[in-house]
Amino acid sequence: MKIRTILLAGTAMLAMAACASAETGARGTAVAGKTMGTVTETDTGFVLRPATGDAEEVRLSVIASDIIHVEVTPKGGTPREESLAAVAQADGSVAFDLGITNGLVTLDTGDIQALIMRDTGQIEFLDSDGNTLLKENDRGSFVAIDDPAIEMDGEELFRVRQTFNQGTDEGFYGLGQHQNAQYNLNGEDVELAQHNISIANPFIVSSRNYGVLWDNYSITKIGDAREYQPITGSLTVRNAAGEEGGLTATYFRDDEVLLAQTEADIDYQYLPADQYVRGNADRDPYPAAVHDALGEEADPTLITWEGTIEADESGAHKFRLYGSSYMKIYVDGELVLDRWRQNWNPWYHNFTVDMTAGMPRDIRVEWEPVGGYLRLLHLDPLPAEEQNQLSFSSEAGHAIDYYFVAGEDIDDVISGYRTVTGKAVMLPKWAYGFWQSRERYKTQDELVEALAEYRRREIPIDNIVLDWNYWPEDAWGSHDFDLERFPDAEGMIDQVHDMNAQIMVSVWPKFYPTTDNYKELDEAGYMYQRPIEMQSLDWIGAGYLNSFYDPYSGDAREIFWRQMEEKLATIGFDAWWMDATEPDTHSNLSIEERKLRTGPTALGSSTEYFNTYALANAQAVYEGEREFDPNDRTFILTRSGFAGIQRYGAAIWSGDVVSRWDDLRDQIHAGIGVGLSGIPNWTHDIGGFSVENRYANEDPAHLPEWRELNLRWFQFGAFSPIFRSHGQYPFREIYNISPEGHPVYESMVWYDRLRYRLMPYIYTAAADMYHDDYTLMRGLVMDFTDDEMARNVGDQYMFGDAFLVAPVYEYKARTREVYLPEGADWYSFYWGEKFSGGQTVTAAAPLQRMPLFVKAGSIVPSGPEIEYTGQDTGNELTVTVYTGANGAFSLYEDDGDTYDYKDGQYSRIPMTWNEEDRTLTIGQRQGGFPGMAGSKQISVRFISEAIAGADDFDAHIATTITYDGAPTMVTLEQ
Repeated sequence: MKIRTILLAGTAMLAMAACASAETGARGTAVAGKTMGTVTETDTGFVLRPATGDAEEVRLSVIASDIIHVEVTPKGGTPREESLAAVAQADGSVAFDLGITNGLVTLDTGDIQALIMRDTGQIEFLDSDGNTLLKENDRGSFVAIDDPAIEMDGEELFRVRQTFNQGTDEGFYGLGQHQNAQYNLNGEDVELAQHNISIANPFIVSSRNYGVLWDNYSITKIGDAREYQPITGSLTVRNAAGEEGGLTATYFRDDEVLLAQTEADIDYQYLPADQYVRGNADRDPYPAAVHDALGEEADPTLITWEGTIEADESGAHKFRLYGSSYMKIYVDGELVLDRWRQNWNPWYHNFTVDMTAGMPRDIRVEWEPVGGYLRLLHLDPLPAEEQNQLSFSSEAGHAIDYYFVAGEDIDDVISGYRTVTGKAVMLPKWAYGFWQSRERYKTQDELVEALAEYRRREIPIDNIVLDWNYWPEDAWGSHDFDLERFPDAEGMIDQVHDMNAQIMVSVWPKFYPTTDNYKELDEAGYMYQRPIEMQSLDWIGAGYLNSFYDPYSGDAREIFWRQMEEKLATIGFDAWWMDATEPDTHSNLSIEERKLRTGPTALGSSTEYFNTYALANAQAVYEGEREFDPNDRTFILTRSGFAGIQRYGAAIWSGDVVSRWDDLRDQIHAGIGVGLSGIPNWTHDIGGFSVENRYANEDPAHLPEWRELNLRWFQFGAFSPIFRSHGQYPFREIYNISPEGHPVYESMVWYDRLRYRLMPYIYTAAADMYHDDYTLMRGLVMDFTDDEMARNVGDQYMFGDAFLVAPVYEYKARTREVYLPEGADWYSFYWGEKFSGGQTVTAAAPLQRMPLFVKAGSIVPSGPEIEYTGQDTGNELTVTVYTGANGAFSLYEDDGDTYDYKDGQYSRIPMTWNEEDRTLTIGQRQGGFPGMAGSKQISVRFISEAIAGADDFDAHIATTITYDGAPTMVTLEQ
């Protein structure tokens, strides 16, 4: 490490300090009559004690030449001892230059520079060319908090906020999984708060090729930090008669008006804390006048709210509708929101309304409650200067704590995120095959028969899932099997294995106090007490007392895994479905009550650690199984996640989303956001989990739509990282969706088989997730960062480097608009038609096919038809070259099951296409592993123009060669 005095020019921050002479004396001395903060050099960076403001110290630590850790501790605060998300620590091994003037500290790694004002501690990050990437708008804010869920233990926590890059036009992406069809998050609001269908990961990437990992575990707002308010909070609200004070609420039973009154607030948001028995059965949310009008009926059939809203401020006003059941909102007679959600899982839907000050707008809200939930909230526009910036605001923290990560491109930035939070360990190869699940297989015969039917029909499948409630009704958390329904669980597993498939089992972190497992954890002090104290009952049978364990203790994690091992791992289950890991103690409680029910934790308050339960729980399973079976790849599917979840062999999924077209659209954006936040393995319930009655009662009038919805979702699923069908009744097996010979059946089978034929391509990408920190489901901004259109198209994505996927999410749509990014030419996968990039095309989308394009220059390896990933392929491989540009591919192979890949036991076969020479070179095989085939039969195809059967890997074979590992070339004749 070197220390030098430095004063550079070229940035606003440097210009502010340029008038001061360089400091040559002791650090922290007063220079030119102005007191500056003291600077202390460390082996990994430096610590600044600013001269002004609320910060006690600002610490910068160099993790890598392109990663710097920032910790800003407030006066009176105490630094956090250890990060749950970060595994990489600064160790002094990275060289950097430290420069000090009387106004500025500079830290230069060669790849990035950090400039810090000595008086305030404000930071600016530059690239190696001196261009500003990220600049703090100020030194941030700290507000001491008083929260009933916090056990202070002598430590003071603060609400912390930091904003950056005021007025920026860059694109922001990531932050985990969210459900409002958001892609480019610049100007958007996102709340990081774990929920059944929302996963918080506080890592965001920029189109300027940097990222920020906000290392805070509490509920965090990105964008607008204000709390949403009732609509009467800042709007003038008038009823249908024009009178101020609220909207006209009308309660109907069928066509009969039960009551009409003015209401200032639409608030049916949460289950009252003292109403728990049997879910909603004892809920009485209505005001006295409404209750009296209802009589013996539990709910009105319809409630409407009508009137006008008027703003004092012009601009885009933000609204959030929290709700369940059927909800509609009209503004000036135009339908702006039309959604349905199941009542046990309400959530938010965002929309904006452009308003002119003093100009009222008509509003009408319609709700069919059926025991559901509803709340309409509002925010005035932010000041213009705050509308386009990066802002993090967290409920509780010891410090402003973040990692700045720079890179050559977004892949490089995500690699930096995984440097900080852990490598994405490889999943077993079978995880990338097709999975079948159901809510739920009620007996072992049902499960075995479902798998057997797939095998009889020769439909590819690799994994079947045993979802919840296989245990005796009164023994949740026992890990026992109800012997009337599952008389021989080990025999069931053996039958699955005999059919060359795997079986995953659902395990919740939830326990009934009557079980031995609960008693063991409780005696050790690792069960949350409030749910028991509140006599909280769940929804099974007559309802049972229950609570969740605390995974934040190492001892608790060891007990939790040992209990799983003794009852489940030892009988042969292959993988773990970790459900309700938000944790979901009850879906309809307020956030405040949820925090009280999940704390205090072994590490601190539930407020501070609100978002990290799934991370600690996955650690328990991963580390436990690695010790139990050290060389068999652990695989976890968890309903929630956080920064670092990828290091525990985990995939995440989008929770109990509903079977609606809008929700299918939302999943596309959600999956792209997950990938851009650094978590590579993600999935969703094909067809949606929860089902409207019009589908569940199998009304023939709605059957065509049900089938089409499942098909379009299935087509999307075939090009998702994890390919998995799951949901409530109607049953989701391909043959239960529609009969053999039906176009929906035939298309589902076709895409399933296509997925398996593409396994060499997909598994190579899966390996690259570990070896190269790759992302399989890729937002267009990742590969086309300079394309302004690509920065804002969130309903398409790249699947690997070759495929552009454009799912269909509208009923009866037979075309859809597809943007083809500039900088490449594109082929229709099905028909071989070639298109220039930089344009939007109207792509054919017949019922049995979704739009799918391949980038010119792509090399796509595929295999023969197989029914499971471990099936013998006869060492056959087909390589399809999409001509028109140079291209490369590095085919990866290993044993598919063990961790030997970490010791270099895998092979690569490099392939390159030279457009000028029209030559495909299959290079020297690199590496090897036990059981590797010595030679392959490689068939080569070239796609250069529109041809029938472009999507048939067995058609248009140019030549077949025997490849024994030595370089060979195939030339396309002119």
